Amino acid sequence: MDLSGSVPPARGGEPEAPAHPLAYEGVWRFTAPAVEESVPQARRAVRDLLGRQGVPARQDLVYSLLLIVSELVTNSVRHAALLSPEVAVEVAIGREWVRVAVEDNHPYRPKALEADFGQTGGRGLLLVREVTREAGGVCDVEHTSTGGKVIWAALPLTVPAPAGPAGPASPAGPVVPTAPVV
Repeated sequence: MDLSGSVPPARGGEPEAPAHPLAYEGVWRFTAPAVEESVPQARRAVRDLLGRQGVPARQDLVYSLLLIVSELVTNSVRHAALLSPEVAVEVAIGREWVRVAVEDNHPYRPKALEADFGQTGGRGLLLVREVTREAGGVCDVEHTSTGGKVIWAALPLTVPAPAGPAGPASPAGPVVPTAPVV
């Protein structure tokens, strides 16, 4: 997480911390068994962390983050539990960004495919991608050094400026990287 607030780097990037980090800045990580009960527990843990740290997040941003965590943990539980009996959730909070990441040890890199209307599932990553994009953030999937994967989404704490014909209305907003989207 870029603590200066401009761009959340990919996992493994080592940003320089500013001289005086804000009280809510930091990185928190927890693990849980890859079982259905872990989905609401992960959601509550992230919600409680944001509140406890005093993160200046709008309610719609918190809802978006919790939806993303729910979808990503659900995917790990449903599709990776056989090879990954544990799932890790990481929350990195910077001056202008909140980044949530879910990691498991399954090597398969999922794709956000359109599900047909007759299916009752299969839209989780598509939903994560669209919620992230709508909030002005970015998301991606990366391989870990242990052969698994981490799926992350970074959302800005500030409201993105509406885009007009010449681009964003205000250049003072956070710089949104053009990373690939899941």
